[in-house]
Amino acid sequence: MTLAERLRAALDSPHAAILLPGDHFDFDPEIAGQPAAVLVAVTDRADPGVILTQRTDTLRRHAGQVAFPGGRIDPEDDGPVSAALREAEEEIALPRAMVEVIGTAERYRTVTGYDVTPVVGVVPADLALVPAEAEVANVFEVPLSFLLDSANHRRNSVEFQGAQRRYYEIMWGERRIWGATAAMIVNLSRRLQWRT
Repeated sequence: MTLAERLRAALDSPHAAILLPGDHFDFDPEIAGQPAAVLVAVTDRADPGVILTQRTDTLRRHAGQVAFPGGRIDPEDDGPVSAALREAEEEIALPRAMVEVIGTAERYRTVTGYDVTPVVGVVPADLALVPAEAEVANVFEVPLSFLLDSANHRRNSVEFQGAQRRYYEIMWGERRIWGATAAMIVNLSRRLQWRT
């Protein structure tokens, strides 16, 4: 079974996992957030990896944070898949034609009010990716098995706007993956129930 087939079967299978809905558990799901999408690009290799970016320190929001390529769904986008592919092309020069789209995972509501749809796709290994200088400081890959292993999902908390906010973080060497990106990884882990 190919990587794409394994991922597709896992996304399509029934599940009873408890998924994280958003950064604030008290948000009203009936009130729509700003639609956004990210690309979870899985590299097609013996030990598949996931492509992540580190934002530049000069950005107004999420400066220096680790994230999936992605952003707002613009009016000209034909939904989340189109937006995720466009953003990945803009941010890291990942050609749309090189992505085999597998499907979408459950949306996640960020603290800034975005409803983010993770789009899962398989890409060839060792693509020559070029970070967009204004937005992305670095592009790197983390083994999928490491990201999906619940032993690497650490719970933490911080006081934010007068309340304790709980979040997940995943440490990959010196890189800290946390907040919405880590939460979407935790959801994928629970959703996929990955088997190597």
